[in-house]
Amino acid sequence: MDPIRNPFAPGAGQRPPELAGRERELHAFEVVLQRVARGRPERSLILTGLRGVGKTVLLGELRAMAIRHGWGAGKIEARPDAELRRPLSAALHRAIRDLAVRHRAPDRVEEVLGVLKAFALRANKDDAKLRDRWQPGIDVPAAQGRADSGDIEIDLVELFTDVAELAADVGTGAVILIDEMQDLKAADVSALCAACHELSQSGSPLVVVGAGLPHVPAVLSASKSYSERLFRYARIDRLDRQDADRAVLAPIEREEAGIEPEALDALFDASGGYPYFIQAYAKAAWDAAPADPITVEDVRVAAPEAEQELAVGFFGSRYERATPAEREYLLAMAELTQGRDEGAGTSDIAVYLGRKPSSLSPARDNLMKKGLVYSAERGRIAFTVPHFGHYLLGRADD
Repeated sequence: MDPIRNPFAPGAGQRPPELAGRERELHAFEVVLQRVARGRPERSLILTGLRGVGKTVLLGELRAMAIRHGWGAGKIEARPDAELRRPLSAALHRAIRDLAVRHRAPDRVEEVLGVLKAFALRANKDDAKLRDRWQPGIDVPAAQGRADSGDIEIDLVELFTDVAELAADVGTGAVILIDEMQDLKAADVSALCAACHELSQSGSPLVVVGAGLPHVPAVLSASKSYSERLFRYARIDRLDRQDADRAVLAPIEREEAGIEPEALDALFDASGGYPYFIQAYAKAAWDAAPADPITVEDVRVAAPEAEQELAVGFFGSRYERATPAEREYLLAMAELTQGRDEGAGTSDIAVYLGRKPSSLSPARDNLMKKGLVYSAERGRIAFTVPHFGHYLLGRADD
């Protein structure tokens, strides 16, 4: 069929396939928006799941929902070994601009922007030369004595409080969305927990929505013992058969095309219900189909193309980040699990490689920092990427 019309191409369609089956999360956030806007207390939200389940797309949709409700909304992606202050300043700047459109007191907006600028400027090192000092692009004087102590925990509580009050002025709220939350530094996680705790105590209309790998709750709990009371956790997983079929059927039907039931069976078997894989296989099947409807033979013919694309862009890009010692560890995990999406015992890996567990700790820790594995439970380790074990065994056979 016409590749130009391919509804599974990146950016195509009005509703990405990754959002199929996420109605529960969307409805829950709708309730959060309404409760907070009415002055009711509500916990912040953490979305957790493996790579490829659509957390980032869902986060973007939640941001769009907030904006449609008149909220201020800013989104960032955490990066390993990078401090939170600078990207958070940019996200809050965007949220304040969203609120400023509805605010009737420009002086009040500028006052909060001054506090934000003071917070942002503390991202510069005290000994940084003038030419190396970052300027946040906020065209008001920096406030003095507010959110500028240099202690991220103190400063974030004060800044969040001021932004929340600005949102309350216009009868809405503010939301900060943080992707890849597991990559935040420990001090920044602690500061976020402290700020969310302060906001929950005061009922202020500002919430944090984070997304990250399955071990994010453990990261938060290790930072602040009370974190489980601050956040509502939602596990984002692969789609069940009904939702997976809908993720394929809806875009195809919008193009007034069709797909045979047997082809849907084949797509589900190939993708395992993971939204990223559904899109990859469905896109390839559409391009391979010579006519309407898409058949099971079209899926079969297209599968190598989809697998090659995944091998390069999804699996390969992550595998290339691992050192030889880390790749040895990954392959041992794959062989012990026989390529299945399940965890392996760290002691079993050591026995399999004929090594002492302590000698493998650096490789394991580095893989966790790189987001390739996570600790599913004490003494066990699992891939963050679905089907990664299967991919590794395929490489070993080449």
